[in-house]
Amino acid sequence: MNHPLHFTLLLLSLGFLYWTTTSAVLMDKLANSKICADEECSYALSMAVALDDFTAPDCRFINIKKDQMIYVYSKLTPEEGTGVFWSGSVYSERYVDQMGILGYFPSNLVKETTKFKKDTDTVEIPTADVDFYCF
Repeated sequence: MNHPLHFTLLLLSLGFLYWTTTSAVLMDKLANSKICADEECSYALSMAVALDDFTAPDCRFINIKKDQMIYVYSKLTPEEGTGVFWSGSVYSERYVDQMGILGYFPSNLVKETTKFKKDTDTVEIPTADVDFYCF
């Protein structure tokens, strides 16, 4: 058995673990509740088109490009003095590498084109009480 190699791999693994846990940043909650199509927010509320580009400021958000289609899965209920954010996933054959990535974006940068659920058929649920970390 090659013990120096195992020891080196162990030290590298521990160093990587230390680096990832110490470089995480605790992020504030964006809202206390959200509007969804179902209790798990697994169905899209609507489809929207991006009116302008948006660059994600941290890992909770997604990048969107002007004219990109976005599936909207939830709409955060804004707190007083905060912005209005929705969560969704981009859809575009041009940006296939971003498809399936779920994140937040400002609601004023998109225009809903198709509603899959009536406002009366939605549910309001609390947002998760877990801490969110960006690495």
